Amino acid sequence: MLELGRFPRVRLGHLPTPLEPLTRLSAHLDGPKLWIKRDDCTGLATGGNKTRKLEYLVADAQAHGADTLITLGALQSNHARQTAAAAAKLGLKCVLVLEERVNQPTDAYRRNGNLLLDHLLGATIKLVPAGSSMTTAGEQAAEEVRRAGGKPYVIPGGGSNAVGALGYVGCALELLEQANRRGLRIDHVVHATGSSGTQAGLIAGFDAMRSGVRVIGITVGRPRDNQERNVLRLLDETWAHLGLNGPAPRDNIEASDRYFGEAYGIPTPAMKEAVTMLAETEGVLLDPVYSGKAMAGLIDMVRSGRFADHENVVFVHTGGQAGLFAYQPAFAA
Repeated sequence: MLELGRFPRVRLGHLPTPLEPLTRLSAHLDGPKLWIKRDDCTGLATGGNKTRKLEYLVADAQAHGADTLITLGALQSNHARQTAAAAAKLGLKCVLVLEERVNQPTDAYRRNGNLLLDHLLGATIKLVPAGSSMTTAGEQAAEEVRRAGGKPYVIPGGGSNAVGALGYVGCALELLEQANRRGLRIDHVVHATGSSGTQAGLIAGFDAMRSGVRVIGITVGRPRDNQERNVLRLLDETWAHLGLNGPAPRDNIEASDRYFGEAYGIPTPAMKEAVTMLAETEGVLLDPVYSGKAMAGLIDMVRSGRFADHENVVFVHTGGQAGLFAYQPAFAA
């Protein structure tokens, strides 16, 4: 039995998040039974999946006596916004190192969405050009904090290390408990995969419990081979961090690269269809970079017959709706 209670944790999220049926979407697609895990409802400045990871990462930062959280991401990073919110909630300083990774020269992208919220949350923002070494930029930011007399704690991009992945081990256990209460068997879980922590944590949780749940990641910017290698590496680290015996399983790692389009953060027609479809059938908002592309993948898999009609497929909504406002031109009529 997994015992997450022995790991330091700061309660930040509105947990457990709801598990809801997507009745109208299922009927619209004439497919399997679709469900949604509402991790867009974790709270913390519009919520999202990084809140679960930050509960463990911030606790580790506090255990190390840190007074400043530093993290890395793209200009419209959902993770950066949630890190800034966590710091504000706990009275910590926050430095966000943001890469101008996406070729989106619009005023909305450079001023609105997550970036607007980062400023409102009081974070110090350091912009770096596309292609920068983010590890080096993070180290430089940490050194600046030290020189000013502070104690920095650097959180990796996406909060994705063995400490952060514990949040999605917990999510897997939460899903199994919710399904058990409903008398529901979950056959597949589909979600957006980028920095790998969500996927590695889910696999570790489901496989440690021998649940039989299959996890399907939809990559948002990397080729399948690269992404699956990253997931495997982090799965091994998470498995060891949990103190589980033997090697981590290898047969539940899948990261489809068919849906991210031209590059990370660049809109696709399928993403826009998915965002619009879920809004119009279920009143649920997705984001243009992560959950929108993941839902595009799920819709295509349903249409192509990937799932049997009797199966239950859960979509993990990783949040990020604030990004819609940064991508307003992509959705303009």
